[in-house]
Amino acid sequence: MSVVVIGSINCDVITYAERAPRPGESLTGDRYIMVQGGKGANQAIATRRLGAAVCYIGRIGSDPFGDFVTANLVRNGLATDHLHVDAAQSTGIAVIGIDARGENAITVIPGANRFVDEAQIAAARPQLSAAKVLLTQLETPLAPSLAAARLVRSHGGLAVLDPAPVPPVRLTGEELSAFDITTPNEIETEALVGILPVDLEAARAAAQRINALGIATAIVKMGGRGVYVRSNDIDLHVPPFPIVPVDTLAAGDCFNGGLAFALANGRPLIEAVRFAAACGALACTRRGASDAAPTAGEVFQLIGA
Repeated sequence: MSVVVIGSINCDVITYAERAPRPGESLTGDRYIMVQGGKGANQAIATRRLGAAVCYIGRIGSDPFGDFVTANLVRNGLATDHLHVDAAQSTGIAVIGIDARGENAITVIPGANRFVDEAQIAAARPQLSAAKVLLTQLETPLAPSLAAARLVRSHGGLAVLDPAPVPPVRLTGEELSAFDITTPNEIETEALVGILPVDLEAARAAAQRINALGIATAIVKMGGRGVYVRSNDIDLHVPPFPIVPVDTLAAGDCFNGGLAFALANGRPLIEAVRFAAACGALACTRRGASDAAPTAGEVFQLIGA
């Protein structure tokens, strides 16, 4: 198994309007769509679309939203052996507003995602033991992700944490050091270490603080300013790809999917980050969440490989 993803799965209701409504305002939008979302499922689909073998671990309710997202996983080539159906909970949903600039605002009702547990990790032990890369996020409980990270790393794999959404209580150094790599965006970086990476100097300082917390590799995503990477032997800015964004939804998830795919295929870190950045850039040129994930051919065309 090349990549294992543990994380959330939602049914997303996405609305499109010229702008976000002000408090107390009823605003007429342009249209809406209903798609599968959730950081975990988005990253699993993004990685699978690139061509990796992927095991996804998640949790849904026994309801029509659960049926909808399950069908989408299958349609995208993912097995549902480790998608637990929890009859006592509802499937997670997200209401997402996207404005004319492609910026988004999201309200998430986690539902069954809050109940992903270590029993699911134990059930997936064979897949985790064989994984080259583990992808985790914070839309599901941290304890199962920590257990999965320990198992993957004990067998020589890499554990990646997407620290989104950053919890109200700052993650401890002990928790962060359970992972090899973290991939925060600007807001998440500030929440983790108190530095907003508004420029390269600030990004470097933030990455240094992340390393000091015990994570060997900090990959700070700076949106239109590119990506800053820092590890023991790398201290480098990866410039952005020139694109015209129409929808930034799930760009970070596509970035992580690209990173996992490249690392699982033995690419050096900087090559993997550049590949990931191209995945995120391409996702911004399309509407939707997991539907925006590119193929490997499209990514190689963008980077000129």
